[in-house]
Amino acid sequence: MNLYKIKLLLLLLPALLFLMLPAYGLWSAFIESIKDGSNMTLTYYHQLFTSDRFLSSLWFSLYTSFTSTLVSIIIGILITRRFTHLLRSSLPRLSVWLPMLFPHLIFAYVIILIFSETGWLAQMLTVLGVLENPRDFPILTRDNYGIGIILAYIGKEVPFVILMLFPVYNAIPSSYYDVVKTLGGSRLEQFKTIEWPQISTVVMEIFFILFAFTLTAYEVPAILGTNFPEMISVLSYDWFYSGSWEDRPLAFAAMVTISFLITLMAFIGYMYVNRKRMRALRGRL
Repeated sequence: MNLYKIKLLLLLLPALLFLMLPAYGLWSAFIESIKDGSNMTLTYYHQLFTSDRFLSSLWFSLYTSFTSTLVSIIIGILITRRFTHLLRSSLPRLSVWLPMLFPHLIFAYVIILIFSETGWLAQMLTVLGVLENPRDFPILTRDNYGIGIILAYIGKEVPFVILMLFPVYNAIPSSYYDVVKTLGGSRLEQFKTIEWPQISTVVMEIFFILFAFTLTAYEVPAILGTNFPEMISVLSYDWFYSGSWEDRPLAFAAMVTISFLITLMAFIGYMYVNRKRMRALRGRL
C-alpha cells in the first residue's frame, strides 16, 4: 500500500468513526422493527403502510418539508443576488445571519406570538378596524395545512440559505454581468447564464440538508402542529412513548422508513452534484 492510499484512509477514518454511531442506531432500530418476541417478522411494516394515520402523516411531512425548503431557497436566492454588494460589509452580513443563533423552538414561539388568533397581528388588525374580533383572524398556527410550521422553518432557514449562497455570489466576477448586459440580456438571462450554473450544485446541497432536517425535526411541529395530520417525528414520538408496547415497533419502523427515504434522496443528490462537478471540471456546465 503506497503512501497516498494510507493518507486517504487516515482522512476517511474520522468520518467512518463518526458514522458508526448513527449506523448502529439505524441497525438497532431496524432489528427492533422486525422483532416479535423471539421471532422475526415484517408485520409491523405491513401495519405501517396500511395505516391511514401513517400515510396521512407521511404525506403531510413531505408536503410541509418540501414547501418550507423550496420557499426558503427561493427567498434566499432573491435576497442574496439582490443584496450581495451590501452583504460584503460586516454589519449587514451579521444582521442577516443573526437569526441562526436562535434555536427552532424560539421561532415556533415567535410564530405563535405573531400569527395566532390572539397574537400581535390579529390584535393590530382589530385595533385598525380591519377585523371586528381577533377570532376572525385566519387560523395560521396549529392548522391542518401546516402553515405555522412552514412559516417557522422559512424564518429559520432563509439565513442559512444566504450563508451558503453568499460566497458563491461574491466570487462571480462583475465582468460576466457586463457581457450579458452588452448583449442585451435581461436579469433573467443573467440568472440563467451566469448565476444558475454557479449555484446549482450548492442549491442542491442546501435542499437536501434542509429537507432532511425539517422532515425529522420534532420541536416545531410539536408546538405548531395539530393532532391530525401529524409530522412523522411527532407520530413516531407518540408511538414510542405510548402506553402500549405494541406501538413501539411501529415507531422504529417509521424511523427506519424515513431514514431509508432520506438516504436514497441523499444518494441521488450526491450523484447529481458529483456529475455536475465533473462536467464543470471538464469545462462543460
